[in-house]
Amino acid sequence: MSSSTSTASASAPTSSSSEAPSATAAAPAAAETHTPAFRASIDFRSIRDNLEAHEANCRERNFAAASPAKVAELYDKFVEAQKEVDELRAQKNENAKSMKQKLEQEQRDELVRRGKEIKEQLATVEENLSALQEELQLEAQRLPNLAHPDVPRGADDDAAAELASVGDRRDFEGEGLEVLDHMSIADRWNAMAGGANESAFEAPSGGGLSSTATALRAAVDFTSGAKVSGAKFYYLRGQLARLELALVNWTVDQLCARGYIPHMTPDVVRSEVVEKCGFQPRGESTQVYNVDGMDLSLTGTAEIPLGGLCMDEVLDESMLPLRLCAFGRCFRTEAGASGLATRGLYRVHQFSKVEMFIICTPEQSDALHDELIEVEKHLFSELGLHFKVLDMPTGDLGAPAYRKFDVEAWMPGLGRYGEISSASNCTDYQARRLNIRYKPDAKDAGNEDGGKKKKKSKAKTNFVHTLNGTGCAVPRMIVAILENFQQADGTVVVPEVLRPYMGGLEKLGSS
Repeated sequence: MSSSTSTASASAPTSSSSEAPSATAAAPAAAETHTPAFRASIDFRSIRDNLEAHEANCRERNFAAASPAKVAELYDKFVEAQKEVDELRAQKNENAKSMKQKLEQEQRDELVRRGKEIKEQLATVEENLSALQEELQLEAQRLPNLAHPDVPRGADDDAAAELASVGDRRDFEGEGLEVLDHMSIADRWNAMAGGANESAFEAPSGGGLSSTATALRAAVDFTSGAKVSGAKFYYLRGQLARLELALVNWTVDQLCARGYIPHMTPDVVRSEVVEKCGFQPRGESTQVYNVDGMDLSLTGTAEIPLGGLCMDEVLDESMLPLRLCAFGRCFRTEAGASGLATRGLYRVHQFSKVEMFIICTPEQSDALHDELIEVEKHLFSELGLHFKVLDMPTGDLGAPAYRKFDVEAWMPGLGRYGEISSASNCTDYQARRLNIRYKPDAKDAGNEDGGKKKKKSKAKTNFVHTLNGTGCAVPRMIVAILENFQQADGTVVVPEVLRPYMGGLEKLGSS
């Protein structure tokens, strides 16, 4: 992507200590559009008939801009306008039919006059119907998915329900070991160990290492990242670069063994696809980087290109469930993020992630949601981490999620639990926007002659359900590994399952 033709733009935060990304804010258009970017197959009638449930859902999820009542009102107006259009079209057809008969001139003139009148009325009503349809789409697309009845109600993470706690916290105090955070650990390492000659980086005066040499020694290098790309971009070097690749390859192998089909996906997608997946690609609070002058966005997760993979398709039920996984580079502005939660690798603008994505029937989705969290529990247990599984409250759910389970690992250097993974059931919310359907398998039905002969019943297509889960978000996994497995000599023990992927290396920070 040539910088002379397009640049990524987003409302990325700036930093006084280093350059911000060379990008402009992706501000909304000067005049608000009244044309939806796409048309979703939303069940407007269900919203109207379950108005109280949808209004309560919007309140509990803090979706102040969404108005189920307005959707219901617009839908009623749309239905009335549609009836009026249908009646006028019927009158137009009847008038045209009458014109074919043998008529007196006076009768024919009256039918012509009436035909013109109907045509004018129909044009006005059709225009009104089209405007109502667009406004209805815009309003309905703002509504979040309904939440599972068992989802904890509440606005704060404190309202989350703990479903499981796996492993134990390491007793650093009992070992007499000072706990360092991941950046303090990384800063002690020489990423060039065993490779470059340290003396080659000495300043000409012999007075120490130059700034470039200092950066080259850093295992996690935000200084060079800021210089090249902007604040909160970084380089990984040496053993940490290998650790990233080890985590990715090990995770993909684990998922493939469980029947997930691996993908390498585009990291740039049409903004329409981002929106259909339930993410907001525009506006001041967007977390999405957009490409200037083009209707393209950088993906914040491989969930988006995996979701778009089957867009506008009808799948056979026999294909379902489809278990997919993908390695992707994720780009997020992290607008509004600040404080200790952003330290080091915990919150960055670009990172690698292995994502799981499932397409299934409605009957399969609850069980597959449980399967996703069991896969995640297996992965993090194999790495030897202590973590807890949370059923997240309504205030923490994004628009597509019906229910979301988070995994939070203990990060002793940061002194708190930090989210390393999540698994969401989005039911048909994304499918109705992406237009992904499935054709139920034909069922045999007995005839009235005693069932000796069989006939296959025809079933209409239905919308699939989609689910997603994080297999490995690399930076946060590195945070958890460095902080939990640090040693008194400054090294970090490599989880045993990763060692074959790192050439047998048992400790990070050693030559």
